[in-house]
This record gives sequence, structure tokens and C-alpha cells, in this order.
Amino acid sequence: MGEVLFYQLERRPLEKVLPELLARSLERGWRVVVEAGSDERLEALNGLLWTYDDMSFLPHGTAADGNAADQPIYLTVGPDNPNGAVVRFLVDGATTRAFADYQRIVFLFDAGDPDAMASAREAWKAAKADAADATYWRQDEGGRWRKEA
Repeated sequence: MGEVLFYQLERRPLEKVLPELLARSLERGWRVVVEAGSDERLEALNGLLWTYDDMSFLPHGTAADGNAADQPIYLTVGPDNPNGAVVRFLVDGATTRAFADYQRIVFLFDAGDPDAMASAREAWKAAKADAADATYWRQDEGGRWRKEA
């Protein structure tokens, strides 16, 4: 069973954190799936990954783009994994119990959103109940990630 990481976003929004984590994943040679909680969020992330940095972009696609198996990063609103990803990011309320299907599952959630916090707590309990190697990360005052549990 792989790692399950929980990132509580307090100091920086998803739009700043997710591209950095995706870039690190690609640097490690990992294929990634990002599951969003809604079609609207999926479209916003699709645009963000093309424009988040003036000097770069993150190669990705959605079902609408075709060639899903060839995408290094695949964006979806469902549980699919057509690109054979070993890492799954869950944002905007998306959740999973498929902890054993990935090397790493990453929950990203907004600390200012009570629904997101409640969903993350439930996912934490599920990961622990399934004996997953779960860790919980929070941003410190300087914006660095600090392991809390």
C-alpha cells in the first residue's frame, strides 16, 4: 500500500500549490491523475496548468482532449485512471478509498472551508482504518510544509 498525504491549505491556495506538486511528480517520472470535485473545477485546473508559469506549462489532458493513455497528467471528475498513474491528487472535495491502487494519494483541501475539512477528516479516518501510511501536512508561517501527524 502506498502513501496517503493530506495537505491542509492555509497560506497558499490550491492554484499555487497544485502546480508545484505536479511538477515535482513529473520530475520523479510519475504519471499523475488529478480528480476534481466538479466539472467547473476541472475546467479551471485545465486552464491553470497551461498558464500557471510564464516560462512553462504542465503537460496534461482531459477526456475531451483524447489520447488519455498518453497524458502525463490526466484531469478527471471520476475514479478513472486511463494513463496508468501511480499518483492520484484529490481536490475540491474529491475522495477515494482506492488506497492500495497508487504509490501515492494526495488530498489537498482548504482549511477555511468547513465542508472540505470534514471531508478530509473522513478520508483520514478511512485511510487509517485501511492501515494506509497516512501523513498530515500544514503550512507554517513561512509557507513551508510541516508534518503534523
